[in-house]
Amino acid sequence: NNIQDSDEVYDYDGFKVVCDPKSLLYLYGLVLDYSDALIGGGFQFTNPNAEQTCGCGKSFSA
Repeated sequence: NNIQDSDEVYDYDGFKVVCDPKSLLYLYGLVLDYSDALIGGGFQFTNPNAEQTCGCGKSFSA
């Protein structure tokens, strides 16, 4: 474990998310969704801070 004392740790029903304070600024408002659809399934990120996104919706630039 490389979790630092300054890192933020969030627990969502047993799913833990760890983020450093500097990166957390880019993630405020992020919505992470998962779909098991055969076409277009997987993790989908919706980030209101994103200035650019890729066509697949899996990466962004802030």
